[in-house]
Amino acid sequence: MPFLFKIISRDNYSRTGIIHTPRGTVQTPAFMPVGTQATVKALSSEELSDTGAEIVLANTYHLYLRPGHETIRRLGGLHRFMNWDRPILTDSGGFQVYSLSPLRKITDNGVEFRSHLDGSTHFLTAEMAIDIQMSLGSDILMCLDECTPYPADYDYVQRSLRLTTDWALRCKERFKVSEDTQGKSLFGIVQGGMYKDLRLQSLEQLQEIDFDGYAVGGLSVGEGKEELYEIISFIAPLLPKDKPHYLMGVGDLRDVLEAVQWGFDMFDCVMPTRNARNGTLFTSQGRISIKRAEYKEDPEPLDPQCDCPTCKGYSKAYLRHLFMAREILSMRLNSIHNLHFYQRFFAIMREAIKNGSFDQFKRHWEVILAKGTAD
Repeated sequence: MPFLFKIISRDNYSRTGIIHTPRGTVQTPAFMPVGTQATVKALSSEELSDTGAEIVLANTYHLYLRPGHETIRRLGGLHRFMNWDRPILTDSGGFQVYSLSPLRKITDNGVEFRSHLDGSTHFLTAEMAIDIQMSLGSDILMCLDECTPYPADYDYVQRSLRLTTDWALRCKERFKVSEDTQGKSLFGIVQGGMYKDLRLQSLEQLQEIDFDGYAVGGLSVGEGKEELYEIISFIAPLLPKDKPHYLMGVGDLRDVLEAVQWGFDMFDCVMPTRNARNGTLFTSQGRISIKRAEYKEDPEPLDPQCDCPTCKGYSKAYLRHLFMAREILSMRLNSIHNLHFYQRFFAIMREAIKNGSFDQFKRHWEVILAKGTAD
């Protein structure tokens, strides 16, 4: 089956849909766990599947450096390499290169950067970004872009946008002549910083090139919530309505609620797993810090409304003990719970949209998520 996106239901701008790929379907709005090194930290692929995840994100930059995309290709591709038989989206490496600002040099042709592993020098072009992702066997590929830093002045963002558009065109041309693209898709990335006219310009240029889906990047990079929500509410209604809308790197559930309200379909973030390793856990009553002394003798499950293996089998007292003892099992059980919670949250949110009750769902969870947590 070729790549296909179908909208199932709408509630104002929010919507549910299905992404069809040869390796399975993805229900949207969807949360993609981040498998940076061909693994979601602390979990096996079987455990990840059991959380309800239907798609995972893998990192082009890291896999290019180690073990190498050609190695993965020779071993049968990323799906076989990590024993994951569902869809995989790979980013282009642009965000990682952005995060290496002291170690990289951007030119019209591409980006020269030094490896954070051994200091070796590499040059990444738009064409290479596609070739690497094709070698990995990605189902959804991302164009190479320059992730605009925050803050940045108008002239810089305008120059950056020109590069992103040029690279997007080159990515599309490379993708068109690549082998084995059957069922695969390529997404363009809207940039433009905090400037609405540049965001609109970026979108219009990408639409002329024509992509299977449209991502919005360069957000959640240091700007405040007000600026983030202003760009989300501006650009989301303008995205092509018959294509998937992907908000890159955003996973705070308060931000997710705002973005889904305006029509975003796909999200990724390290928040659930990183927080899990640090002892912050999401529950139906709000976030808790399992390290707190009040849980030392608490025999109750972490969340009575959750049916994940962590909540069905272990007490808060035991989870606190594992965390304080720095046991590896702490990271595993916490990560299983947080990812299960995220997938359940998205599933209930999809039902609310189908039932026309997303506004009530959003208000309910905004109250819970505002409670926060203390160390």
